[in-house]
Amino acid sequence: MCGVAGVLTGSRAEPAGLDELKRMIAMLGHRGPDGYGFYRDDRIGLAHARLSIVGLAGGFQPIHNEDRTLWISFNGEIFNHVELRRELEARGHRFYTQTDTEVIVHAFEEYGPATWAKLNGQFAICLWDTTRRELWLVRDRLGILPLFYARRGEHLVFASEAKALFGGGRVAPAFDPARLAQVFTHWSTAPHGSVFEGVESVPAATAIRVDSTLALHVDRYWQPDFATDPSLAKLSLDEAADRLEEKLLDAIRLRLRADVPVGVYISGGLDSSVIAALARKLDTTHMHSFGVRFTDAGFDETPQQRLVAGHVGTEHHDILCSPQDIQTALPDVIRHGETPLVRTAPAPLFLLSRLVRESGIRVVLSGEGADEWLAGYDIFKEDKVRRFWARQPGSKARPKLLGRVHPFAAVNGQKDSPLWQAFFKRGMMDTDETFYAHRTRWRNTAWSQRLLSADVQATADDAAFEAHVAAHLPDGWSRWSPLARSQWAEIATFMTPYLLSAQGDRVAMANSIEVRYPFLDPAVDDLCAALPDRVKMLGLRDKLALRRLAARHLPAEIFQRPKRPYRAPMTTALFGEGAPDYVRDLLSPDALARYGLADITAVSALAEKAHRQNGNMAGEREEMALVGTLTLQMLAHYIHDELPQRIRDQRSALDRAEIHVLEDRALKDRGADARTATPQPTAA
Repeated sequence: MCGVAGVLTGSRAEPAGLDELKRMIAMLGHRGPDGYGFYRDDRIGLAHARLSIVGLAGGFQPIHNEDRTLWISFNGEIFNHVELRRELEARGHRFYTQTDTEVIVHAFEEYGPATWAKLNGQFAICLWDTTRRELWLVRDRLGILPLFYARRGEHLVFASEAKALFGGGRVAPAFDPARLAQVFTHWSTAPHGSVFEGVESVPAATAIRVDSTLALHVDRYWQPDFATDPSLAKLSLDEAADRLEEKLLDAIRLRLRADVPVGVYISGGLDSSVIAALARKLDTTHMHSFGVRFTDAGFDETPQQRLVAGHVGTEHHDILCSPQDIQTALPDVIRHGETPLVRTAPAPLFLLSRLVRESGIRVVLSGEGADEWLAGYDIFKEDKVRRFWARQPGSKARPKLLGRVHPFAAVNGQKDSPLWQAFFKRGMMDTDETFYAHRTRWRNTAWSQRLLSADVQATADDAAFEAHVAAHLPDGWSRWSPLARSQWAEIATFMTPYLLSAQGDRVAMANSIEVRYPFLDPAVDDLCAALPDRVKMLGLRDKLALRRLAARHLPAEIFQRPKRPYRAPMTTALFGEGAPDYVRDLLSPDALARYGLADITAVSALAEKAHRQNGNMAGEREEMALVGTLTLQMLAHYIHDELPQRIRDQRSALDRAEIHVLEDRALKDRGADARTATPQPTAA
């Protein structure tokens, strides 16, 4: 992975100066610590921070085609670059590097915008066409990698992270209160946005063409089809497992391509264990694996992790995560993630990626995506039970099936209580609602908004989030099965905007680690979407095809194990006797008043309750509300109090790095010398 940044200038404005580009890319040094590259002409400035994975020699970006009419700053990996290169060379293209990056410019030269659908990878592409004077901003099918942009007057600025936009000086950091409120319901903003005013995100599977007038033309180049393939409708479970294993092996084989060693995460659960087992089948050389342990036994999976590592034969490394470790890591997680969080789960993953880096590994395989594509989450079971119950709403037996959902929550008979059943019965009859499966979760999390200030609550518009997702539902969505519809809603509203960001790219790249996801390979996902529901979920038994595959490679303790969601201690790690000083400081009335984002009375009352009870709250929604408010205050402190100094510090660090600069003759022809220009921030 890498960091990308740039500025596109209108025809009547001065081009971005090299100093501005340096300030932008300096904020992304964690994404690419191996050197920096720049390209400038009279309309565009491109910057790149390099993390060397493929083509270690000669891989500095921006990279161009033969006649230098196409320039690219690229973050990511194209896993089928070998095959594409072979195809392009047969068509007469000549390459000057061994990188996957150069493949993209030649592919665009050959295929134009049809290129994006040909790429098997995880990517954020910034491609400048000097002939047409057009910029392309493109993101991979599932939004694994981030790409943000903002319009400021006659300039369009873009970068891997919002902090780079702020570092350049054209964009002043300011919160968008309506989008902040979205986080307190949906865990993230809508997929096209950010929590910052005027800072937008390129959506997943989307190519934005910015023409010579700076007008944006948005095209979605891929969408899923969950309609069961008739040729797969009668597959047996063993046959489905065969197909899945074949596609996963291909996906892992491609993701083992690198000029550096590749490791694997092992959580102790089914998904990462399958990836580890298949990776070892393909690569019998020395392989490292990594896992998180917890001092709190309620979250720990040490025995399962070590069982898998020993079974598949990896050299296993782990960290033991305590409440103090979460306290220490959380501020860094927020700085890198650039959003409030309603969970602490990203913090241990941040520490895990640091362990990977310290072990000398740069790339790891991970099991994310299996639960979404193969129906492993309890939310899909909730949906099935509630629909079944809705057909006989007066039944006393049907709601008891909810006792088989969430095996690690609401113990001691709570799941048989009228309160538990009433919680899931609300809205139960609205089975035609677009987000039927997710409404219960969102309604529960939305309770957190009561801790926001009156001004922020006044802007809250959860419907805007849902309207955006509903407006971009794939063709044929209404004809899919209820399971398929809830699967795609989970992918679009949770996996892409939250999971792959807060628990994926941001915490890994904070430590210059690239995570690769075999379950998110296009061929794997297309197969999973086309499989009949019965080989994914039958009754309340989940991920059947994957479990059948796992039975061939893993111990029964793993492939028969119920799904255990990855979680980390929340308020028990942050409140009470062992609370860090920053909790009381950031949640003090003075700090709450200073930023004006949270309700002083409501936050103070709930925080004091949490301290009295040593963080042992009555319900998870109270925990999420407090974590969300605390991390919102952290982000406000970072943006308003720390960021200016960090911009200065990062800029000085870049002065000591290896830098490659290419400038077009058109700059001299135009008579522009903007090297030292310092733009002033403007409002959105």
